[in-house]
Parts: sequence; structure tokens; C-alpha cells
Amino acid sequence: MNIIIAGDGKIGSMLTRQLSSEGHDITVIDSNSKVLDATVERFDVIAVHGNCASMDVLLQAGVKDADLLIAATSEDEVNLLCCTTAHALNPKLHTIGRIRNPEYTEQIYKMRNVFGLSMVINPENQTAVEIDRLLKYPGFLRRDTFAKGSTEIVELQVKPGSKLCNVRLMDLRSIVNCQVLVCAVLREGNAIAPKGDFVLREGDRVFFTALSQNLTTLLKNLDILTRRVRHVTICGGGRISYYLAGRLKKSGISVRIIEKNYNRCRELCELLPDADIIHGDISDQDLLESDILAGSDAVVTMTGMDEMNIIVSMYAVSKGVNQVITKISHSGNRNLINSMSLGSLVCPRDLVCNNIVRYVRAMENQTGAAISVHAIADGQVEALEFLVDEHTRNVGKPLKEIKLKPDVLLVGIAHGASTEIPNGNSVFQQGDTVVIVDTNKREIIRQLNDIFA
Repeated sequence: MNIIIAGDGKIGSMLTRQLSSEGHDITVIDSNSKVLDATVERFDVIAVHGNCASMDVLLQAGVKDADLLIAATSEDEVNLLCCTTAHALNPKLHTIGRIRNPEYTEQIYKMRNVFGLSMVINPENQTAVEIDRLLKYPGFLRRDTFAKGSTEIVELQVKPGSKLCNVRLMDLRSIVNCQVLVCAVLREGNAIAPKGDFVLREGDRVFFTALSQNLTTLLKNLDILTRRVRHVTICGGGRISYYLAGRLKKSGISVRIIEKNYNRCRELCELLPDADIIHGDISDQDLLESDILAGSDAVVTMTGMDEMNIIVSMYAVSKGVNQVITKISHSGNRNLINSMSLGSLVCPRDLVCNNIVRYVRAMENQTGAAISVHAIADGQVEALEFLVDEHTRNVGKPLKEIKLKPDVLLVGIAHGASTEIPNGNSVFQQGDTVVIVDTNKREIIRQLNDIFA
């Protein structure tokens, strides 16, 4: 497909890398010529220098022949004007706009057709939703949901003394006493598709497929004690904190926000009257060593600096806070980050890019496209959900009679309201949805039939 990416910042650059690697023709627009030069050196793309909201610049970028435009500059208004202008020039064009300001939320929803928007992305709101989900199950480092919420892929780390240490996967059922499937293991930075004789070791990050109703049982039988989160301390008062605090208050959770900018504190007091807003610098050692974190069930670090988030999270872990969640903007050096005790990691850029890639694949293959796409195991593994339709092969056959491609696992089947973690005798029928995990990123799975050998 011909795709225009307007804005060559963090999200734009990540999308350029991902979508160009999948064989799409990419044109990048940015007003910074030095940034564009660096992008052209790294990727096989066309660069257009200029204002992406300008009609002339869009025409120069080939908007009339484009299939999709992604407006991801740092300015909401520029993104809106870019999408509106591009759609006027090419009514068949799909447009995705990054809109971050909460003041525009209702307006965008009611006027999507006026603005010519096919999809709206809000990195801060998506991140808040992800953190809210993590806080509901404090034992998990990550949760990805499939089959309308009935099936999940969750991440746990094998810690010293864990019941998972030195356990063969074929013996796992006797320990967890519920139906689960280990679909991937991340060991020393490398993703593995394990078989039954695989032995878990201390430090492994393990990805379980489980029914949502079994998550509590899984944690309990692994002696991972969890209790309902009642008090959350948020470090940093940016947009994510605003969105997250609003969600937590609706769940009856008390919220404390620490923010060093006095004017922002005043704004938050007006926006979030039920939250405790503390004016202070979380990097201040005296503040850290006070009882500011005492009584918190969870600490979420969301300042504008990754380094500060990492330091505060490590401190919170050392003080025995039950759950720590760390926001990072740059997920490049995962091995280094994963070696630290930071609790759960969330990266707004990764969340947004995953959603856009799913949209692109659905556009590319309208029939049989993935319902959802999740990158797990530091992006080395993809988990995808598909609908079984009239074109799907092997319908009605037991899984033990079906040969899948190497490094592909079928880990979940939803038969309407009934969901199962499959075994060799399981079958899927037309109308079911299936969840598959692919640890071989060399070949992209675009439709369900691509998994069969």
C-alpha cells in the first residue's frame, strides 16, 4: 500500500520502520530536513520537506494516489487539518490522526466525518487504559486480551524461590491447577517457543495463555499474593496521569499525584477535585525518604524523563511497594531495562504503533484480516486473533491432525460465549475466533490460512 506518514517524531519513526519492513511504500513528511535526511539514510522511503497540513505539500507527497495517511505530528491542530485536507483531496483515503488534548475528545467523536478521520489515536489515553488493566491484577507484568475479554495472554517473571523454578512445562498443570498454556518464554533477551520438555529457570519471563476467569486461580496457586488496589501514588502530572486518575476514581480507588510544576498542580486540582495533588519534585531525596509512598498499594512513575521514572520505580520496589508500573518512552535497550527491578513497563509509543499496524493489516486484507494484533515478548512475538470464515482451511478437524508452520501455536478458541485453551482433540468451526502466537517474525501472518503448513 501507499502510506503517507506526517510527522517524523518518535511514533512516526517507529511506524516508518515497521511498515516499511512489511513491504509498504512509505512517504514521510516533516518540517525538519535533518530528521528527514536521517530517515532516508535508514529506510527505503520517500521524504517530503514541508508543512504536512499544506495542500501543496500533500500533493507533492502523492496524496491522490495514497491509500492511508497517518498524521502523527506533535500538534493536534496540525494533525486535524492534515487529515481534513488530505481527505478532501482524496475522498477514498483512510486517515489516522493523533489527537491528545482531552478538550477535543467529545468534539472529535461527534465530528469525525467532518474532519475526515477514519481512526483517532490518543497515546496518553491508551496508556492509561493499559495501566488501569494492570492495576486490576497486581501479579502480572502485562495483560493482552482476546475473544472479547474471555481469553488473555499474561506475563509473569520467574523470581527466586518461585514455584515455577526448574519446572518442566508438561508438569505445570499439577502446580497451577487450572488450564493454561505457555505460549512463549523470554530468556536472556531471546524469545523461545517452548515444548513440553522445556524447563523454566529463574529470571525467565513467561507468557501464559489463560481464560480470564482463571487468572486469580493462577496467581493464587503460584503463591503470588494479590489484594485489591485501594491507594495509588502517581509520579508526574501529565496527560496520562489525568486520564488514569479519572479511571481510578470511577473504580473507587484513592489517587495521589505528585507534580513539581505549581501551575499544573492548580490545574489538576480543578480537573480532579477528588484526587490528592501534591506539589513537589519526586527527584528530591527528602521527598522520597519521607512517608510519601507509605500506604500506597501501587506506585506509577510517569514523569517526562525515563531516567527519573526508572530511579523512582527502583526505589519503590526496594521499599516493598506491592505493585510498581514504569512508563518508558524509549524501549530500545530492553535487555538493560529488563535487568532492573521496575515492575511492569508501559510504552505509549508501542501501544499506538501496535494499533495502527493492526489497522493497516486489516486494510490490506479486508477478508480474513486479524481482529487484533499484539506484540509481546519485547516485540519478538506476535499474538493475533482471527475469525474462522468460509475460506478457512481445516475447519472441523482435530488440532492433532493439523500441521502448523514452525514456531506457530494455536492457543485459544472461542465458540461464541464458550472459550477454551485447546488440546489435540479441539476443533474450530466457522464463526469461531482463534488466537495464535507466532514466534517467527520473518514471515508476516496476514490471514488465518497463513498458519497452516
